[in-house]
Amino acid sequence: MRGKVRPSRKALRRAYQGLVLLSVLALAPMTWAWLGSSAHRVTAEGAGWLARVPEAQAALVLGAGLYAGRPTPMLAGRLDIAADLYHAGKVRALLLSGDNSRPDYDEPTAMRDYLRAKGVPDAVMVLDYAGFDTWDSCVRAREVFGAERVTVVTQEFHLPRAVTLCRTAGLAAFGAGDDSARRWAATTYAYAARELLATGKAFADAVVLRSDPVFPGPREVSLSRILAQR
Repeated sequence: MRGKVRPSRKALRRAYQGLVLLSVLALAPMTWAWLGSSAHRVTAEGAGWLARVPEAQAALVLGAGLYAGRPTPMLAGRLDIAADLYHAGKVRALLLSGDNSRPDYDEPTAMRDYLRAKGVPDAVMVLDYAGFDTWDSCVRAREVFGAERVTVVTQEFHLPRAVTLCRTAGLAAFGAGDDSARRWAATTYAYAARELLATGKAFADAVVLRSDPVFPGPREVSLSRILAQR
């Protein structure tokens, strides 16, 4: 009876090298996101978080879904932070970037309505209807709306990717993260797992491919007008 054929040392070495290479490729995007944002983000918790946020031209608020036409709890958390930033004088305008790819789904308008109820005047809010993903929102903030310094508002688990993407897009970006998702452990774990895949795509979009937004769009002057008046 023939003995089992054992793989050669050369084959084992190649397999090991392949595993190491795959591990490096998998970790590279996460390392890029964390290192690129570590000095430029804060979690919005406790009494002193606002003092740690530098002043900026605008808060770039990223969409996070609607339910029955109203902001989801995650999006509401982001909008609450944006309202706090505005009322504290940390930003002069709010750039609300979300999905309006269908007539029956309009994130930016729902975001504006929510903030209006929080005492934010319409005159300081700019709506970006083509913020289909984080990279698009960052690139459009700079190339379409002319922003230079922004505070990116999102959930804390999304901050490393969002801040690094916006800085890669040429913005002087700082991030303020909502921590309310900690109350929902299952949601937090699910989104943390999603971040692994999303950060890989982000790395490809921003570093490897330098992808254009889905809708680059003509130059908008609405944000510039707000900043010129204040």
